[in-house]
Amino acid sequence: TIDHRVRQVKLTVGGERALCAVSGGVDSTTAALIARRAIGDNLRCILIDHGLMRKGERESILKSLSSLLGGIKVVEAQSRFLGRLKGVADPEEKRRVIGEEYAKVLQEAADEEGCSFLIQGTIYPDRVESGRGQASEASRIKTHHNVGGLPSWLKLKVVEPLADLYKDEVRKIAAKIGVPSEIIWRHPFPGPGLAVRVIGEVTPEKLHVCREASHIVEEELKKAKLYRKVWQAFAVVGDDKATGVKGDKRALGYIVTVRVVTSVDGMTADWAKLPHSLLDRISSRITGEIQQVTWVTYAITTKPPATIEPV
Repeated sequence: TIDHRVRQVKLTVGGERALCAVSGGVDSTTAALIARRAIGDNLRCILIDHGLMRKGERESILKSLSSLLGGIKVVEAQSRFLGRLKGVADPEEKRRVIGEEYAKVLQEAADEEGCSFLIQGTIYPDRVESGRGQASEASRIKTHHNVGGLPSWLKLKVVEPLADLYKDEVRKIAAKIGVPSEIIWRHPFPGPGLAVRVIGEVTPEKLHVCREASHIVEEELKKAKLYRKVWQAFAVVGDDKATGVKGDKRALGYIVTVRVVTSVDGMTADWAKLPHSLLDRISSRITGEIQQVTWVTYAITTKPPATIEPV
């Protein structure tokens, strides 16, 4: 129950201060609200802007959550994260680098605010993918920045009020404690942000393409009233380029892959059978509005054998 989770946080943290890094997703928001009920003003909430957020996300988070959580301090860390990612192409190394920098920012913020505890919105599927699930055969698929990605030197004691829950269960709790519906139904977004949707090195140009194309995918799904009927929807960009025609001239541009999946808990997923007319609109907008893109493809692989995110 909610009351049980509030009591557990209160007993664990006691009279000390705790830090929570909110991302605007339902998991971190719900964990933060549970902690706020438990320890009140001893909770310090921050938003780490690592430069890898979705289009307009920072503004949306601050507008939706500042009053609910008693204020959110923004940590400007774009140059730190993007600098560390320069030249890094390996998927697991990307996650490790982001996890390490994330931990450094957390520790600095905690020291500044006098916090001894870290409240995290980790849920059960995160633990399974990072090899921390209950099943003995659980093996690491990907390092999650807030699970396997936290280094041993981090001084903060981690509290995870939602660690035994699946996404649908978190959404039920969120609705009961007053989380806005737009946050409850916002698609899951990985901690490393758009870095896991950019294959290869994260460059400013690829990041721009990924951010703009993903925004178009989400916007068109909302217009078609399909956004809440799918689990996740986004665009992926790598280093591959293909020949196209722009303005009656030959152009060499990026290949963008659109990924839309249905799922119940994120443990398995199927590709969404979207109407061809919707796919056509998405493709036309991406190639028409993003100058650097010439081709758009649609990913039709289930999880497994694929994962939902490409990196």
